[in-house]
Amino acid sequence: MDAAVESLVRVSHCRQAYHKEANTDLVVLDDVNLSLRAGEIVALLGRSGSGKSTLLRIVSGLLRPTEGEVLWRGRRLDGPADGVAMVFQSFALFPWLTVQENVELGLEARGVARAERERRAEAAIDLIGLGGFESAYPKELSGGMRQRVGLARALVVHPDLLLMDEPFSALDVLTAETLRTDLIDLWSEGKLPVKSVLMVTHNIEEAVLMCDRILVFSSNPGRVASELIVPFPHPRNRLDPAFRQMVDDIYALMTRRPKPEPRALTAEPVSPMANPLPSRVGTNLISGLLETLAGEPYHGRADLPALAGALQYEADELLPLAEALQMLQFAVTEEGDIQITETGRRFVEAETDQRKRIFGEALRMHVPLVRMIRQVLDERWNHRASAVRFREELEDHMSPDYADDTLRTVIGWGRYAELYSYDEEEEQFSLEDIA
Repeated sequence: MDAAVESLVRVSHCRQAYHKEANTDLVVLDDVNLSLRAGEIVALLGRSGSGKSTLLRIVSGLLRPTEGEVLWRGRRLDGPADGVAMVFQSFALFPWLTVQENVELGLEARGVARAERERRAEAAIDLIGLGGFESAYPKELSGGMRQRVGLARALVVHPDLLLMDEPFSALDVLTAETLRTDLIDLWSEGKLPVKSVLMVTHNIEEAVLMCDRILVFSSNPGRVASELIVPFPHPRNRLDPAFRQMVDDIYALMTRRPKPEPRALTAEPVSPMANPLPSRVGTNLISGLLETLAGEPYHGRADLPALAGALQYEADELLPLAEALQMLQFAVTEEGDIQITETGRRFVEAETDQRKRIFGEALRMHVPLVRMIRQVLDERWNHRASAVRFREELEDHMSPDYADDTLRTVIGWGRYAELYSYDEEEEQFSLEDIA
């Protein structure tokens, strides 16, 4: 990029950690570097929980990083940045205010005179396509219209930088697509009163469709795994082979399993608690995806982007599911494709009881936490163990949310395989009723 282009934000060696009493610090972001210049839209792309929204708050000045620094227009940022506005996923409108009043809020807080507030608010409302709805209340608007109000409220202050935190994820597919297109049209025509846009998303196609650069985040802790330049001019064609190839390449990047780091011979063994498991991946979803892969028209192999489109899954839904299949060695992912393994095919072709046995064997072999829980139960005289014990150990290595999700995953998987039972009320694992 031309060095003469105005620099807005520079994040250097940012680390965000939260101290936990008697435990190691919980690291959310680690050694993150980011630069943002005028005239570009940049995406922070990654799975839920990879620290993208945390980084957005750091860039806005609402959160000070544990280590590293943020420069706003070349000066160290020590509080909320002047010239930054944010659009949220949840609309965040005041239900008792009209569209006009919601849009004027930021200007009123800045002490802008009433006549000027009204003029600029009306212009922003017209710009995002809500002319005629100035007197409506949020409850009278659709989700897409409410998000347009949120956009107008951010744009009315004419920010240098517009931050957007998954702004389309709460909308239906058609509404989200319409709003994306309208926003890009305004940007391309120079009608958006902003110099740059930084957006958080977990939608790969959305990032390629809208952005000039994409920072792909890995998780636990959040790091920038890759930085990609999107070379296509606007408007972009989703069906263009080059567009499709870039989407495929990003899927391949996000499903690539990291190589284990070399460890000293004297190093402590890796704890079975060290890695979070894919969340919200139940056995019904696993069975369903395996059956889909094995059947028509895939015959055991599918392109992940095409599969996501056919199943109407977001990347954030499909990737954890693909990760679970790969972890259990029911499928492998390579270069943006997913292919069923022989074990996965045996699972699909088996009857219910045999499926449970195959699943249980895979858990014992490939999921150390499940193996650990079963070993504890086998060794105890009463064959019972509190879930609190495992949750606390998990929290030594990951956030409470990750720990809870991981525990819920092993509860569901182990129950299905009949490796143990679980009492929700007492929060206890046991071998009760297990053959």
